Amino acid sequence: MQTRTTNDAFGKFAASASGWLGSKWAFAGAGIVIVIWAAVGPIFHFSDTWQLVINTGTTIVTFLMVFLIQNTQNRDARAINLKLNELIRTIDKTRDQMIDIENLSDLELDKLQTKYEKIKAAYIQRQSPDRSLDQDLVDRSETVLGE
Repeated sequence: MQTRTTNDAFGKFAASASGWLGSKWAFAGAGIVIVIWAAVGPIFHFSDTWQLVINTGTTIVTFLMVFLIQNTQNRDARAINLKLNELIRTIDKTRDQMIDIENLSDLELDKLQTKYEKIKAAYIQRQSPDRSLDQDLVDRSETVLGE
């Protein structure tokens, strides 16, 4: 189990808790709690209170886990974006304007997506087996000439 480092108290707690709660031991512990709960069902005659105990417990745990998971995902997403930004920055032929595109508006992201879908469609068209050799040569010459 790998723990992450962070400077704030909640970040440290969230990193430690998400590491432990994501382990096989936490899963086994949760399974044992359910088995015990099911085993004591006959003792409590499967009453409403017996059901309420597990429902309340799982609701509280789920509620708290949402915040831990979100904290971990936010940190992971930030780290991945920083790594991608570094890759974009260091590769000569990439465009630096792609750095930090996660901060663009939805409309701006939609425009970028449309642009890259067009690029993909053009690539698929160029790879189509039924295209003539002559058309392929024309396309390549246009690319070289920058048309």
